[in-house]
Amino acid sequence: MPDLKSIPADVKWRLAADCAARVPALYDVAFRKVLGENYDEIEREIWIELASRALTVVKDLGLPEKNAHDLAESVRTVMIILFGPDYKSETIDVSDDETVILIRRCPFIDTGYESGTTGEHTFLRCMALTLTMVPALNNKYSARYVRSMCTGDRQCEIKVSSEKKLEPVESGNKKKS
Repeated sequence: MPDLKSIPADVKWRLAADCAARVPALYDVAFRKVLGENYDEIEREIWIELASRALTVVKDLGLPEKNAHDLAESVRTVMIILFGPDYKSETIDVSDDETVILIRRCPFIDTGYESGTTGEHTFLRCMALTLTMVPALNNKYSARYVRSMCTGDRQCEIKVSSEKKLEPVESGNKKKS
């Protein structure tokens, strides 16, 4: 039996990440039959809680979170750390307060289909994680899915942008005729 120290760190990480990406699909296949559609509600809570773990990763590593670009890069870094090097993505800055994360390869899709789950279920997991993670890192920002590989698009596009405050409508400014 090889000594764990003799196994390269990148090999251990790749194997662990593959397992981490595969587990949600395996649970889905095993428990959806028993829980039915209640499974989605229960699982969403788990992915929301995982978003708080992502916050810990960002804080522990001192990753930036002050603007859309920083948030998008930090989200990408967290996803790669938690789910492995098969997560292939990049960011495109649209403006000072808007950055798009382009995901070209996602290990959840591959392992999900291999394990027998649908893209719809994979999307619900990712959405719960990402839409919770961004405002948890900086509550002045939110995330929105523009495209999703899980639902048949060629790539995922997640827009990270500042929350626009709606200006209140002042009822006292109406002119009387």
